[in-house]
Amino acid sequence: MTRREWLAAAEVQLASAGMDAARLEAQVLLAHHLKVTRASLLANLDEPGEADDLLAQRLKGEPLAYITGVREFYGRMFRVGPGALIPRHETETLINEALKLNWRTALDVGTGSGCLALTLAAERPGSDVHGLDVSEEALAWAKKNDAELNPDGERVTWHHADAFRWHPTEPFDLIVSNPPYIAPTEPLPTEIHDHEPHLALYSGDDGLDFYRMLARRAPDWLNPGGCLLVEIGDGRLADGQTVWDHEGWNTEGVIPDLDGRPRVWVLTR
Repeated sequence: MTRREWLAAAEVQLASAGMDAARLEAQVLLAHHLKVTRASLLANLDEPGEADDLLAQRLKGEPLAYITGVREFYGRMFRVGPGALIPRHETETLINEALKLNWRTALDVGTGSGCLALTLAAERPGSDVHGLDVSEEALAWAKKNDAELNPDGERVTWHHADAFRWHPTEPFDLIVSNPPYIAPTEPLPTEIHDHEPHLALYSGDDGLDFYRMLARRAPDWLNPGGCLLVEIGDGRLADGQTVWDHEGWNTEGVIPDLDGRPRVWVLTR
Protein backbone atom coordinates (compact mmCIF):
# COMPACT_ATOMS: atom_id res chain seq x y z
CA MET A 1 0.00 0.00 0.00
CA THR A 2 1.30 3.45 -0.81
CA ARG A 3 1.43 6.23 1.75
CA ARG A 4 -1.24 8.08 -0.23
CA GLU A 5 -3.60 5.11 -0.09
CA TRP A 6 -2.99 4.50 3.61
CA LEU A 7 -3.54 8.16 4.49
CA ALA A 8 -6.82 8.29 2.59
CA ALA A 9 -8.14 5.18 4.33
CA ALA A 10 -6.91 6.29 7.77
CA GLU A 11 -8.49 9.72 7.37
CA VAL A 12 -11.88 8.11 6.71
CA GLN A 13 -11.60 5.91 9.80
CA LEU A 14 -10.46 8.75 12.05
CA ALA A 15 -13.21 11.05 10.80
CA SER A 16 -15.80 8.32 11.38
CA ALA A 17 -14.50 8.02 14.95
CA GLY A 18 -15.13 11.74 15.51
CA MET A 19 -11.58 13.06 15.23
CA ASP A 20 -11.81 16.72 14.22
CA ALA A 21 -8.43 16.86 12.49
CA ALA A 22 -8.54 13.44 10.86
CA ARG A 23 -6.30 14.27 7.91
CA LEU A 24 -3.62 15.87 10.07
CA GLU A 25 -3.73 13.05 12.61
CA ALA A 26 -3.31 10.42 9.90
CA GLN A 27 -0.27 12.27 8.59
CA VAL A 28 1.24 12.64 12.07
CA LEU A 29 0.76 8.94 12.82
CA LEU A 30 2.35 7.79 9.59
CA ALA A 31 5.21 10.26 9.76
CA HIS A 32 5.94 9.17 13.34
CA HIS A 33 5.89 5.50 12.36
CA LEU A 34 8.20 6.08 9.40
CA LYS A 35 10.44 8.43 11.44
CA VAL A 36 10.19 11.18 8.84
CA THR A 37 8.88 14.73 8.92
CA ARG A 38 5.39 15.49 7.65
CA ALA A 39 6.97 17.52 4.87
CA SER A 40 9.04 14.53 3.75
CA LEU A 41 6.02 12.25 4.03
CA LEU A 42 3.87 14.48 1.82
CA ALA A 43 6.66 14.87 -0.73
CA ASN A 44 6.88 11.09 -1.21
CA LEU A 45 3.29 9.90 -1.12
CA ASP A 46 3.72 7.18 -3.73
CA GLU A 47 6.28 5.29 -1.67
CA PRO A 48 5.04 2.37 0.47
CA GLY A 49 4.02 3.00 4.06
CA GLU A 50 1.35 2.22 6.62
CA ALA A 51 0.91 2.48 10.38
CA ASP A 52 -1.98 0.22 11.25
CA ASP A 53 -0.89 -0.44 14.85
CA LEU A 54 -0.71 3.27 15.67
CA LEU A 55 -4.02 3.89 13.92
CA ALA A 56 -5.64 1.17 16.04
CA GLN A 57 -4.32 2.82 19.21
CA ARG A 58 -5.77 6.17 18.17
CA LEU A 59 -9.12 4.66 17.21
CA LYS A 60 -9.32 3.17 20.71
CA GLY A 61 -9.04 6.68 22.14
CA GLU A 62 -5.40 6.88 23.13
CA PRO A 63 -4.28 10.53 22.87
CA LEU A 64 -2.22 11.35 19.80
CA ALA A 65 0.44 12.98 21.98
CA TYR A 66 0.85 9.79 24.03
CA ILE A 67 1.21 7.71 20.85
CA THR A 68 3.87 9.95 19.35
CA GLY A 69 5.37 10.82 22.75
CA VAL A 70 5.63 14.55 22.06
CA ARG A 71 3.56 17.73 22.00
CA GLU A 72 4.63 21.16 20.76
CA PHE A 73 4.28 24.04 23.24
CA TYR A 74 5.45 27.60 22.64
CA GLY A 75 7.70 26.51 19.80
CA ARG A 76 9.37 23.64 21.66
CA MET A 77 8.74 19.90 21.61
CA PHE A 78 7.94 18.39 25.00
CA ARG A 79 8.02 14.71 25.85
CA VAL A 80 4.70 13.50 27.25
CA GLY A 81 3.17 10.20 28.23
CA PRO A 82 0.97 8.55 30.87
CA GLY A 83 1.20 10.44 34.14
CA ALA A 84 1.61 13.90 32.60
CA LEU A 85 -1.13 16.24 31.41
CA ILE A 86 -0.77 16.94 27.70
CA PRO A 87 0.14 20.61 27.11
CA ARG A 88 -2.59 22.63 25.38
CA HIS A 89 -2.00 25.61 23.15
CA GLU A 90 -4.50 27.74 25.09
CA THR A 91 -2.18 27.45 28.11
CA GLU A 92 0.41 29.44 26.14
CA THR A 93 -1.69 32.46 27.18
CA LEU A 94 -0.08 32.11 30.63
CA ILE A 95 3.37 32.44 29.09
CA ASN A 96 2.39 35.47 27.02
CA GLU A 97 1.15 37.27 30.12
CA ALA A 98 4.09 36.24 32.29
CA LEU A 99 6.57 37.64 29.79
CA LYS A 100 4.88 41.06 30.02
CA LEU A 101 5.73 41.25 33.73
CA ASN A 102 8.90 42.19 35.60
CA TRP A 103 10.10 39.17 37.59
CA ARG A 104 13.26 37.18 38.31
CA THR A 105 11.97 34.30 40.44
CA ALA A 106 8.96 32.20 39.45
CA LEU A 107 7.07 29.13 40.63
CA ASP A 108 4.94 26.81 38.50
CA VAL A 109 2.39 25.05 40.73
CA GLY A 110 1.30 21.69 39.33
CA THR A 111 4.06 21.66 36.75
CA GLY A 112 3.18 18.36 35.04
CA SER A 113 5.38 17.95 31.94
CA GLY A 114 7.22 21.12 32.95
CA CYS A 115 6.06 23.01 29.88
CA LEU A 116 5.30 26.24 31.76
CA ALA A 117 8.36 26.23 34.03
CA LEU A 118 10.80 25.30 31.28
CA THR A 119 9.33 27.79 28.82
CA LEU A 120 9.54 30.60 31.37
CA ALA A 121 13.16 29.72 32.12
CA ALA A 122 14.07 29.58 28.43
CA GLU A 123 12.27 32.79 27.54
CA ARG A 124 13.69 34.72 30.53
CA PRO A 125 17.44 33.87 30.65
CA GLY A 126 18.97 34.39 34.07
CA SER A 127 15.70 33.84 35.89
CA ASP A 128 15.28 31.43 38.81
CA VAL A 129 12.33 29.15 38.03
CA HIS A 130 10.89 26.36 40.18
CA GLY A 131 8.37 23.61 39.35
CA LEU A 132 6.18 21.92 41.97
CA ASP A 133 4.11 18.74 41.60
CA VAL A 134 2.75 16.05 43.90
CA SER A 135 3.10 13.41 41.18
CA GLU A 136 6.43 11.61 40.82
CA GLU A 137 5.33 10.41 37.37
CA ALA A 138 4.72 13.95 36.19
CA LEU A 139 8.03 15.19 37.59
CA ALA A 140 9.85 12.39 35.79
CA TRP A 141 8.53 13.81 32.51
CA ALA A 142 9.43 17.35 33.57
CA LYS A 143 13.01 16.33 34.39
CA LYS A 144 13.30 14.42 31.12
CA ASN A 145 12.19 17.54 29.23
CA ASP A 146 14.63 19.63 31.25
CA ALA A 147 17.51 17.33 30.29
CA GLU A 148 16.58 17.30 26.60
CA LEU A 149 15.88 21.01 26.25
CA ASN A 150 18.91 22.04 28.29
CA PRO A 151 21.58 19.34 27.93
CA ASP A 152 24.26 21.54 29.55
CA GLY A 153 22.59 21.45 32.96
CA GLU A 154 19.36 21.63 34.95
CA ARG A 155 17.36 24.70 33.94
CA VAL A 156 14.61 24.51 36.62
CA THR A 157 14.58 23.54 40.32
CA TRP A 158 12.02 20.77 40.83
CA HIS A 159 10.04 20.06 44.00
CA HIS A 160 8.14 16.86 44.70
CA ALA A 161 5.53 17.97 47.23
CA ASP A 162 1.82 18.48 47.85
CA ALA A 163 0.99 22.13 47.18
CA PHE A 164 -1.71 21.98 49.86
CA ARG A 165 1.03 21.48 52.49
CA TRP A 166 4.23 22.79 50.88
CA HIS A 167 6.20 25.72 52.32
CA PRO A 168 8.86 27.34 50.11
CA THR A 169 12.08 28.53 51.70
CA GLU A 170 11.86 31.87 49.86
CA PRO A 171 8.95 33.73 48.23
CA PHE A 172 8.68 34.35 44.49
CA ASP A 173 8.05 37.34 42.23
CA LEU A 174 5.66 35.34 40.05
CA ILE A 175 3.48 32.25 40.46
CA VAL A 176 1.84 30.53 37.49
CA SER A 177 -0.52 27.59 37.54
CA ASN A 178 -2.61 25.53 35.18
CA PRO A 179 -4.37 23.67 37.99
CA PRO A 180 -6.97 20.91 38.00
CA TYR A 181 -10.38 22.57 37.73
CA ILE A 182 -12.88 19.92 36.66
CA ALA A 183 -15.68 18.52 38.82
CA PRO A 184 -16.09 14.72 38.77
CA THR A 185 -19.68 15.05 37.51
CA GLU A 186 -18.59 16.92 34.38
CA PRO A 187 -18.38 14.83 31.20
CA LEU A 188 -14.98 14.60 29.53
CA PRO A 189 -13.96 13.05 26.22
CA THR A 190 -12.94 9.42 26.67
CA GLU A 191 -9.39 10.08 25.52
CA ILE A 192 -8.93 12.59 28.34
CA HIS A 193 -10.81 10.82 31.14
CA ASP A 194 -9.40 7.37 30.40
CA HIS A 195 -5.79 8.36 29.74
CA GLU A 196 -4.69 11.66 31.29
CA PRO A 197 -3.92 11.80 35.03
CA HIS A 198 -6.95 12.50 37.19
CA LEU A 199 -4.73 14.38 39.66
CA ALA A 200 -4.24 17.00 36.94
CA LEU A 201 -7.90 17.11 35.92
CA TYR A 202 -10.23 16.92 38.92
CA SER A 203 -10.34 19.21 41.93
CA GLY A 204 -12.92 18.42 44.61
CA ASP A 205 -16.65 18.04 44.25
CA ASP A 206 -17.08 21.34 42.40
CA GLY A 207 -13.72 21.65 40.62
CA LEU A 208 -12.65 24.62 42.74
CA ASP A 209 -10.51 23.09 45.50
CA PHE A 210 -7.17 23.93 43.88
CA TYR A 211 -8.28 27.50 43.25
CA ARG A 212 -9.25 27.77 46.93
CA MET A 213 -5.86 26.43 48.01
CA LEU A 214 -4.00 28.92 45.83
CA ALA A 215 -6.19 31.76 47.02
CA ARG A 216 -5.36 30.96 50.65
CA ARG A 217 -1.70 29.95 50.38
CA ALA A 218 -0.21 31.91 47.48
CA PRO A 219 -0.04 35.22 49.42
CA ASP A 220 2.64 33.64 51.64
CA TRP A 221 4.53 32.43 48.55
CA LEU A 222 4.71 35.84 46.82
CA ASN A 223 7.09 38.73 47.29
CA PRO A 224 5.50 42.16 47.86
CA GLY A 225 4.25 43.37 44.49
CA GLY A 226 4.27 39.84 43.11
CA CYS A 227 1.72 38.44 40.68
CA LEU A 228 -0.30 35.23 40.40
CA LEU A 229 -1.36 33.98 36.95
CA VAL A 230 -3.91 31.16 36.94
CA GLU A 231 -5.58 29.36 34.05
CA ILE A 232 -9.37 29.68 33.90
CA GLY A 233 -11.21 26.46 33.15
CA ASP A 234 -14.05 26.59 30.65
CA GLY A 235 -17.15 27.65 32.55
CA ARG A 236 -15.13 28.45 35.70
CA LEU A 237 -14.88 32.25 35.40
CA ALA A 238 -17.79 33.24 37.66
CA ASP A 239 -17.30 30.64 40.41
CA GLY A 240 -13.53 31.02 40.37
CA GLN A 241 -13.78 34.79 40.61
CA THR A 242 -15.83 34.37 43.76
CA VAL A 243 -12.94 32.39 45.27
CA TRP A 244 -10.39 35.15 44.57
CA ASP A 245 -12.73 37.89 45.76
CA HIS A 246 -13.45 36.04 49.01
CA GLU A 247 -9.72 35.82 49.83
CA GLY A 248 -9.03 39.48 49.06
CA TRP A 249 -7.21 39.18 45.72
CA ASN A 250 -7.22 42.04 43.23
CA THR A 251 -8.11 40.95 39.71
CA GLU A 252 -5.89 43.04 37.45
CA GLY A 253 -7.21 41.39 34.31
CA VAL A 254 -8.97 38.43 32.71
CA ILE A 255 -7.06 37.52 29.56
CA PRO A 256 -8.71 35.65 26.66
CA ASP A 257 -7.02 32.94 24.65
CA LEU A 258 -6.81 33.02 20.85
CA ASP A 259 -10.36 31.63 20.63
CA GLY A 260 -11.66 34.54 22.69
CA ARG A 261 -12.45 32.48 25.78
CA PRO A 262 -11.43 33.84 29.21
CA ARG A 263 -8.23 31.92 29.94
CA VAL A 264 -5.99 33.63 32.54
CA TRP A 265 -6.58 35.54 35.75
CA VAL A 266 -3.98 38.20 36.53
CA LEU A 267 -4.08 38.53 40.33
CA THR A 268 -2.27 40.59 42.94
CA ARG A 269 -2.54 41.27 46.68
